[in-house]
Amino acid sequence: MDDIRTGRRFPVELPLKILGDREVPTGSTANISAAGVYLWIEGGLEVGSSIEFEITIPGESIGSEESVRLHCHGQVVRCDLGPDGRTGVACMIERYEFLRTAEVGGE
Repeated sequence: MDDIRTGRRFPVELPLKILGDREVPTGSTANISAAGVYLWIEGGLEVGSSIEFEITIPGESIGSEESVRLHCHGQVVRCDLGPDGRTGVACMIERYEFLRTAEVGGE
């Protein structure tokens, strides 16, 4: 299989929440780039399906007193079964926005 990555990936583990009616509400990132992200989640998703999720960026990692949430919309491009039963999910990020403190529900 050819590697079709177009940007540099950064190995960053950040907590995330999958939104919508998914049965897999939480997970974490494994790496992230300008165009995509690789997630570790419980359960699975279908290749080609749309996904909406929030990534929490801890304030200390960006020099802020508060954490920041990144709201993302993407498409699942690959799924891999991990050795611990979790699923690795490669997603293309189609659009994203930073949420303001008032929008994150005070978490």
